[in-house]
Amino acid sequence: MLDQSPIPAGGAPAEALIATLQLARSAECLGYHRFWVAEHHGAAGFAGTAPEIMVASLLENTRRLRIGSGGVLLPRYEPRKVAEVFRVLGALHPGRVDLGIGRAGGIARDFPRRFAEVIDLLGKPYPGYIPPTVWLLGAGSGSARLAGALGTRFAFAHFLSPQLSTAALDAFHGSGTLHASTRSALAVRVEVADTEVKAQELTAGFLLWRSRKGLGHNEPFPSPATVRSHSWTAEEDARVGHSSRQLVAGTPHQVKAELIGLARVHQIDEVIVNTLTHDLVDRLRSYELLAESSQLAPKAQAAAVAMPARQLARQVTAARSGSMLRGALFAPPFRKSFRPRPSRARWRFR
Repeated sequence: MLDQSPIPAGGAPAEALIATLQLARSAECLGYHRFWVAEHHGAAGFAGTAPEIMVASLLENTRRLRIGSGGVLLPRYEPRKVAEVFRVLGALHPGRVDLGIGRAGGIARDFPRRFAEVIDLLGKPYPGYIPPTVWLLGAGSGSARLAGALGTRFAFAHFLSPQLSTAALDAFHGSGTLHASTRSALAVRVEVADTEVKAQELTAGFLLWRSRKGLGHNEPFPSPATVRSHSWTAEEDARVGHSSRQLVAGTPHQVKAELIGLARVHQIDEVIVNTLTHDLVDRLRSYELLAESSQLAPKAQAAAVAMPARQLARQVTAARSGSMLRGALFAPPFRKSFRPRPSRARWRFR
């Protein structure tokens, strides 16, 4: 899973960050394998500006889940600092840390050198240290070729540039430097609901937010009431077609079938799913439905440890009003006997 800590209209960044922590705990219960957080700056719709801090907190609030950045915008930072931060995280949580790196956020002409430097610094051994797994994130063939040349893992942002996904992943898989442990992933934006009507409602919220964002409106994620009462302009309507291609939406069966098709066409090892909704309960339900339809974990075990949606809604509301003690939200609901069932497929949802 990739979570971008979306800020709901009427909400606050702190609420969005707390929701991300709760979502990670639920993801672990549901059988997901990875949980990544993004880096955004100057975005009214996203709260995550420091993924390394979120990664540290998420690692402390989960037990098994691999936690990572999706990703750190390397042009903004010195490579040595990025490597040192994630070496510390890797030392504290060996075998659970992913470092996803992106090339946006600054002048990227020396990005290959900087990226290679991070890989080199992370790999310097000492007793008991397991280096974080490095992924290069991209939305084009240039990043794919670089990942292939350096022999690192590659994740393509289908939710940004679906029309470029085939060419990029073909370029990555065609590299002669890949080895057996080198994996590829496709990051797909999904909206899953119990019914097609509900899925259409969630889709409308995303399309309105994305269309307005494309027109220069830097805003939080709109509420369902706002979406229902909104009068679409011609400029917003014109962007709906492109935004719709960035999204897979529907019932669990419909979304699962489409994701399986994307995985086969692109010959990828993993699917990374990302859901944007105004309400955390809808976001959690989307991931629950996808996990159940994909049998990521036995349903009875997932139901026993996952927080009920109504309880989660009450806690988020209390957090918004400031009436909840922070520790109560993060009290772990885990059971030691919980073990997710491994997938036999070549790829699985993450």
